[in-house]
Formats: sequence, structure tokens, C-alpha cells
Amino acid sequence: MSDDGGSREPLRLNDGHHLPAIGLGTFGLTGEAGIAAIVSALGLGYRLLDTAVGYGNEWEVGEAVRRSEVPGEDVVVATKIRARDHGYDATRRSIAESRRTLGVDRIGLHLIHWPNPRLDRYVETWQALVAARDEGEVRSIGVSNFTAAHLETLVGETGVVPAVNQVELHPHLPQAAQRAVHERLGIRTQSWSPLGRGRVLLERPEVTRPAERLSASPAQVVLRWHHQLGADPVPKSADPGRQRENLAPVGRLTEAEMDAITGLGRRGGRLWGGDPETTHL
Repeated sequence: MSDDGGSREPLRLNDGHHLPAIGLGTFGLTGEAGIAAIVSALGLGYRLLDTAVGYGNEWEVGEAVRRSEVPGEDVVVATKIRARDHGYDATRRSIAESRRTLGVDRIGLHLIHWPNPRLDRYVETWQALVAARDEGEVRSIGVSNFTAAHLETLVGETGVVPAVNQVELHPHLPQAAQRAVHERLGIRTQSWSPLGRGRVLLERPEVTRPAERLSASPAQVVLRWHHQLGADPVPKSADPGRQRENLAPVGRLTEAEMDAITGLGRRGGRLWGGDPETTHL
């Protein structure tokens, strides 16, 4: 169990680079309102912005970085390869297009969004990311929603271990077995939808009791749970107050509190049934 939640110091990846311990999810943050929300987050201290080609807002993310007073070199922008761009040549084109849309020479973190095993091209896609990294187009590379079997195939066929695997992870889906695989391989775990179904989770006594003890919000407690698991949450919020709250460090949860929150895991805990074996995005 990790204690990374005690600070917001950047975390070292297996490629020697560093990544902020918490990021801002940007799904749905589009147009001028989206840009304003992202600029707000940067002003509050966020230094990792998570987008994707499939979100349709790479331009807004890049524009927010340009409008912010934070130097661009201090911000890590993560984006993702969608299903239609799997395959070596298509992935190289997608990387080039993302760089143009974001307005950057080098992308901070580039992930394969979903493995799409029915296409059977995620190894080629990974090889393209490795080449882009080696040629300086991308700083760090990783995957998203990859199972243990997908990871074993990637590493077995290329010898290159992803720096990050971003997976659905929240108290209703603690992903213990998947996290153990990441720890064994030296892959950093990122959590998408880290707060699960909002009120359904945040009103549980397993969350509200430690929140009261720590004088924290229920959301802060759940984010602290992620950090103590050794996972790096990427919560989404357009509200400056919630952005500030999500970024604030919180006191340590006890082992019993951690176990109680993890015990909220349940069969079929995925938010919308996103199965890495069948989801095509």
C-alpha cells in the first residue's frame, strides 16, 4: 500500500520521467466554457491534463495551456489513440495530428485508449508509439483499459513495458488483481472515473465516517483511498471549488478505513459496462 497521497510531488515512471500524482479529466470540457474550466484548474495547481482524440477537445486543452499563466513546459498533457487509428501507419498519423491539434512539439503522455482485441492491431499500435517516443514526438507512452493478458502480449512481443495503464478504478471496482500486475511489471496505475457514481458512493458510511474524522469531504476521502492504494486519480470537474477540493491533500486513512472502502467493491461494478475485451472506442 502506497502513501503517495501525503504530497503532490511528481511520481517517477519506469522510463525515468515523472508524472503528477493527480490529474484533471477533461471529458466533456469543450468550447469556451471548457477552456475556462481547464485554465482554472491550471491556476489552482493541476499539472496533468487528460484528454483523448475521442473526447473531441484536444484543441481546447492546448488552447487552455496557451492562455494559462503556467509555462507550457510545466504541464503534462496526456492524449489517447482511438480504435480507428490502430495499426502502425494510422497511429503515426494520429500522433502527428494530435501534436498539431494540441499545438505542441512533443506530447507528454500518449496512451492507447482501448486494446480493441478484435482488431488485433494493438501490438502494431504500441510499436508506433515506441517509435514516436524514440524519435522525440512523445515523452512517455502507456495504455488504457489493458488487461493482464493484453499487457503480457505487448511486453512479450516488443520488450517495452508501458509506463502507465489508465483503468476504471473506484471503490465499486477496486481492481486488486490488475493493480498487482501493474506493481509486478513496474507500471503506474491511473484511475479514470475515480469517484464512481457520485452520490451513490459518496454517501456511504464507509466514506462519510473517515471524512468526518479527517474534516474532509467524501470526495477527498475517496481520492485519498486511491493514493494510498498506489493509484493516481484523474477526477473531472469544471467547478473551481471542486477542483480545489480534489487537489487538496488529506490526512492518512487507517488500515480499517481503507479495507472498508475497498470492501465496497461489487460484481458488475463497472459504470457503463466498459469491457476491455469488447469495447470498441
